[in-house]
Amino acid sequence: MHGEWAAKHLQVIRTLMERSALYRQALAPIMLRLGFLGLAAGGLGYASGWDDPRAFIGLWIATATVAFGWTLGMVRRQALKDEEPFWSPPARRVVQALLPPLAAGMFFAFLLLAKHSWNPLAVWGLTCGWMVLYGCAMNAAGFFMPRGMKLFGWLFIGAGCATLLALTCPERLPLLRWGHLVMGGVFGGLHLTYGVYLRWTETNLDAV
Repeated sequence: MHGEWAAKHLQVIRTLMERSALYRQALAPIMLRLGFLGLAAGGLGYASGWDDPRAFIGLWIATATVAFGWTLGMVRRQALKDEEPFWSPPARRVVQALLPPLAAGMFFAFLLLAKHSWNPLAVWGLTCGWMVLYGCAMNAAGFFMPRGMKLFGWLFIGAGCATLLALTCPERLPLLRWGHLVMGGVFGGLHLTYGVYLRWTETNLDAV
């Protein structure tokens, strides 16, 4: 029984290594779309002047939901195009790596939404927590995907820590309206930058 489990585990690892180039190719359009979505959500929140904590959290939960559905649809289309099962063992490994930190981020968000009194620092702390937890998710997924995914995750972790550090400097917390720009800049900007990098390197590799 143990030998059978080890054989299946090795097969999953081998499959992930063989498909790393394919995953890299599929990641570029996903990252680009998520980047534009993040920038659009940040711009919408700032332009609308949504400074209410419920509106702030609600907007970014809605954005995350759209991003998840968008990504799921693109991955499914890619699997159908390559005539591969959508819920394959490698896909399950990636989801298992992503799920814990992403679930924790959603839990903290809904916990704050359930409160009747608001502490602005808690909402800003949630913003930083989202960045760090998302970075942890991307870093964990990087063990089964292209190497750049780990660095991508660390950039989110660094951005979350830097934002939290910056919040300890001023005497007054900035308005949550500015939080939309921070979220849009970090989530939208980093996804867009990584997507452009993947597309650029993919084009150069094809030209060689």
